[in-house]
Amino acid sequence: MQFCRLVKSTFLASLSVLPPPPVAAFSTSAARPRAFPALRSSHSLSPKSVFGVTKHDRRETWCPLSIRGGGAVFSSSLSPSSLAMSTATEESVAPKEILRTSYRPLPYRVENVEMNFDIREGETIVESTLTVVGGVDGGDGNNDLLLDGESDALTLLSISLNSKPLSSSEYKLTPDGLVIPSSLLPPIGSKQQATIVTKVKICPEENTQLSGLYKSGTMYCTQCEAMGFRRITYYPDRPDNMAVFSSVRIEASKKDYPVLLGNGNRIEDGSIGDDRHYAIWSDPYPKPSYLFCIVAGNLSSISSSYTTKPSGRKVHLEIFSEPENVSKLQHAMDSLIKSMKWDEDTFGLEYDLEMYNIVAVNDFNMGAMENKGLNVFNTAYVLADPKSATDTDYERIESVIGHEYFHNWTGNRVTCRDWFQLTLKEGLTVYRDQEFSADMMQSASVKRIEDVSALRARQFAEDAGPMSHPIRPESYISMDNFYTATVYSKGAEVVRMYRTLLGKEGFRKGMDLYFKRHDGNAVTCDDFLAAMADANGVDLSQFSRWYSTSGTPTVTYDSKYEGESKTFYLTFSQESNNPDPLHIPVSVGLLDKVSGEEVSPTQVLNLKEKVQTFQFTGLDGDVVPSVLRGFSAPVKLVRSTKGSVGDASADEEKNWAFLAARDTDGFNRWEAGQKLMTSLIFQTMRQEESLRTLEYVFEAFGRTLGMDSVDYSIQAYALSLPPESTLAEELDVVDPVALHAARGNVKKTIARKFYSEIRAKYDELTVAMQSINTSDIQLDAVSIGQRRLRNVLLDYLCCIKDTCEEREVASKLAFSQFQAANGMTDKYSALSCLVSMDGEQDVVSRREGALQKFYDDAAGDPLVLNKWFSAQALADLPDVLDRVKTLVDHPDFTLSNPNRCRSLVSAFSMNAAHFHAQDGEGYRFLARMVAGTMNLMSCQYPICMVVNSLTKQVSTPSIHFTDRGGQAKSTDVLSYGWRFDSVEALW
Repeated sequence: MQFCRLVKSTFLASLSVLPPPPVAAFSTSAARPRAFPALRSSHSLSPKSVFGVTKHDRRETWCPLSIRGGGAVFSSSLSPSSLAMSTATEESVAPKEILRTSYRPLPYRVENVEMNFDIREGETIVESTLTVVGGVDGGDGNNDLLLDGESDALTLLSISLNSKPLSSSEYKLTPDGLVIPSSLLPPIGSKQQATIVTKVKICPEENTQLSGLYKSGTMYCTQCEAMGFRRITYYPDRPDNMAVFSSVRIEASKKDYPVLLGNGNRIEDGSIGDDRHYAIWSDPYPKPSYLFCIVAGNLSSISSSYTTKPSGRKVHLEIFSEPENVSKLQHAMDSLIKSMKWDEDTFGLEYDLEMYNIVAVNDFNMGAMENKGLNVFNTAYVLADPKSATDTDYERIESVIGHEYFHNWTGNRVTCRDWFQLTLKEGLTVYRDQEFSADMMQSASVKRIEDVSALRARQFAEDAGPMSHPIRPESYISMDNFYTATVYSKGAEVVRMYRTLLGKEGFRKGMDLYFKRHDGNAVTCDDFLAAMADANGVDLSQFSRWYSTSGTPTVTYDSKYEGESKTFYLTFSQESNNPDPLHIPVSVGLLDKVSGEEVSPTQVLNLKEKVQTFQFTGLDGDVVPSVLRGFSAPVKLVRSTKGSVGDASADEEKNWAFLAARDTDGFNRWEAGQKLMTSLIFQTMRQEESLRTLEYVFEAFGRTLGMDSVDYSIQAYALSLPPESTLAEELDVVDPVALHAARGNVKKTIARKFYSEIRAKYDELTVAMQSINTSDIQLDAVSIGQRRLRNVLLDYLCCIKDTCEEREVASKLAFSQFQAANGMTDKYSALSCLVSMDGEQDVVSRREGALQKFYDDAAGDPLVLNKWFSAQALADLPDVLDRVKTLVDHPDFTLSNPNRCRSLVSAFSMNAAHFHAQDGEGYRFLARMVAGTMNLMSCQYPICMVVNSLTKQVSTPSIHFTDRGGQAKSTDVLSYGWRFDSVEALW
């Protein structure tokens, strides 16, 4: 499943709410409090969707935008005063903690399933025929068969065992399921089969959790990961029960729901009278229930085909959407075909069914879902045309389409034994989609910069906060809290370290053995590690500690050169939350300090001790080390000489300047420049600017700006200042307003110094882009890079606006680009500059004119309108919150649509300096928005907003609110940094 990568705030998931019995939130160790109240969100993205960022984002940007399983549970570390506000319901319902070590195999498992859905307005009848066989004695003395089922979703109409109806005394119904005594079933371990037939009534129209079968607009759709299938029928709803769904019959109105889709291959369809029809689908491959899917709706589509290699199977490809969106599906189809070919070429994995269907849904509350043969996507990750999609949108769609397709093997054919192993499928598949995207954009360095930037902005923040947990946690209370940046993004980094340690060929050997051993099975992270180790004949036992270690490790290094022995010494030390040292691959290259030539190409050092020294001999002169090339491990790297935050030594800054100019590793060259800019920003924030640092930044910026290269994206990223989210990670106490101001001042200083050169480069790119003899948007790496670089330059040019003359020049330039733009990338970038301009009437007229034109051009397109709302929510204006409040009343805004709510409310929460304003109005606004979503669902629980504090508070404004019982409440709001990653809410 993909994170939603549209935004970077976990508030995104608090879009509308439902009042189930309060549950406790995510916990990972005995030392961490576990009795946190939590809220289950319904019309929302789950944590998978929001952390990033991203299947995609979650899908992403974080954007993203790649986000699961019905209601998402968001938790918070609450103060004692907050805990005292717990309701009577909370006090009476003890949360149940699930431990990884408590896993027991199923005493009985379902090996075959036949289902029949009779969909009618107001109710759907589901008949399920389960073929049950004996499993494994769990050793706990209880071998009864538990069929999971949520009593608030299912009404049991009948049940039979081996064609004999069961009386109510022969089974037990509980709020969580249906229990059949083992005495009525075949003996454990026998080969005998039993057939259980259940008939239940469900009401998709009232399923506001969007988990299980629900109605979205005019379409019926399912979402079963993680535990949604139990809202459809009674079933052992856990990933280690892999069954063949041999027949799934769907019947519905022919007029209202002409398209009926299911997993696998369509084996039959037909009419029933004049007004109803049916389709039967069969999936020959065993799968867990979380991959089950059906769709019934009035959809249009585009189709294509792909012939697999080497088997030569011709696969029918079809992508469905609401009729008004069908013209925007071609890029998704092209991305799917590229994904299928890439997986064959890179891993020898070909598709295994006759059909592959994708459905795009406007109101889908996730990022995307990899249901076997029938993927369901949020429209944000499928729809694209030049008028509605930016280059980032196009790249993200390609990535998320690939991610869900790659799950066919890493997640579907081989799945996780239990939800503690979630990173086994998600971390591995994120790694695969990252490699795919790097190959498609033909620049591994560009992709690596993007991925590491997102990791630091989102996952490092999670590691540093109260929600820190290992990629394979030891316990949970709500499964929905598992879909985190740690499980996804850090999990992908752990997979990447296998590739770094074993090499390309060694990693491929490990993957081949993994599939050979485990195809068709539900396995663990240990099984993956064993395949990698056995295929390469190496001991990875120490490396396994990554799976159980929370937090971001710190690697400190120091170096010295001895001229007499011509030896360079590089000493590392490591610190982590694990008492034992981790196995950390550190990629290092050496550059001659005088000539700048690389004298030692990249080699991987195996850091396995707390302190370890490596020697490089035969060097004729001193060298500058390029450490952690390609970001070879998810760690924080510091020099042992480093002082306080932002207080880099003169020698360290000199080395950064050297590497920014000469490093042969694209990632580290970019990283060195970022470190110089970071140092200058922190000095500016402390009002201790160093002329030495400023000159280093000027030197690096000028050299990068003057580069004669077609790798425009690298140039654009190298010229860009570090984002505030990344800068905040380096601070012990975050002052969002001061940080924003310091970064803005540094940007303005650079822009004034190089204004003429920046404008000349901007004009040069404008001429080059205009010389292309086509009005069609080109999506090759060079064209995307040109647009990316030109818009970075526009941002610098438009930050010079202190005087009326400067505002006139800047607004004219941005407005000119806005008017001339023939695609969304340049249009939105220009609008983003204009919305932060104020002052004279002409300036305001250009800003308001552009906003009106953008709105009119959208012509009601939901994805374009989302951009219109977001641009204004992210504006750097003193009254931006008032503007956002006004937009809440706009006729096109609604809290009930997840994408629209994110586009305004969540986007504003990312506008750090204004959201975290000292008066606390940003917090109060957000609390009112969350309360509004609760009112949509008639929630019966009070609400408070808590932002977890990492170390020290930025501010503690109070939010006053009234619960639905009319009781006045208030609470302090704690702000951790300026991030909203830990906003969890609430009850």
